[in-house]
Amino acid sequence: MSVAAQTLRPPSRTLMFLEGRAIHELGAFVGALPLLSLAPRGDGHPVLVLPGLIASDLSTRPLRAFLRNRGYAVRGWEQGRNLGLRPGVQNAMTELLEEMNDSHGHKVSLVGWSLGGLYARQLAKMMPERVRGVITLGSPFAGPPRSTNAWRVYELASGRRADEEDERFGGSLSVPPPVPTTAIFSRTDGICAWQGCKETSSAKSESIEVESSHCGMGHHPAAVYAVADRLAQPEGQWKPFDRSGWRAIVFPDPNRS
Repeated sequence: MSVAAQTLRPPSRTLMFLEGRAIHELGAFVGALPLLSLAPRGDGHPVLVLPGLIASDLSTRPLRAFLRNRGYAVRGWEQGRNLGLRPGVQNAMTELLEEMNDSHGHKVSLVGWSLGGLYARQLAKMMPERVRGVITLGSPFAGPPRSTNAWRVYELASGRRADEEDERFGGSLSVPPPVPTTAIFSRTDGICAWQGCKETSSAKSESIEVESSHCGMGHHPAAVYAVADRLAQPEGQWKPFDRSGWRAIVFPDPNRS
């Protein structure tokens, strides 16, 4: 982790207060469904969607329903509320991933929101032969734990230190998985410092910026479209997200200064 990353501060109180707009973003998602129906359809491969801290599969239901409508075999994580890496959580996720891969006969795409995205990255490092790609939504993998406004909640919920990395669960968070990886982030995220949610561009990794809250990112229309676009790529033919045309209006340049 760079010196700059180590000194990241959490978002301001103003941005945290503005997280209330997540409710309006859900309304925008419902209103945008006719347009979102123009997003590319999938090939039926399995997709595992992992929720954020304190959230459950209920929080990802709109996204999962949309992806199911696009033709994917979608599952939630099926462990109730995400209270961190408590005993049994890691084993349950690896077993579910194995089951989905074996039952469908295809690699599984992992979509993780916030803490769920950290899990997705680590699962892909441990089981790359079973994972087709990773998409994270506001996941703070590249910054220190205290660059978020949720680290105290994590420690209370999980009983673990926020800066405790488990080498048995994929190693360092900041190291990208060996599979195609997309990090979706927002500079107006009120929970996680956006710099810590951004991936370094490479032949297999990219970042996509949306103008969203943290708590609404999983159902923000632009983020949902980006997820569908990334999942629809043929296996083994990954290319960076195309921001040309109308997309340049909806998706800001993630590398602008």
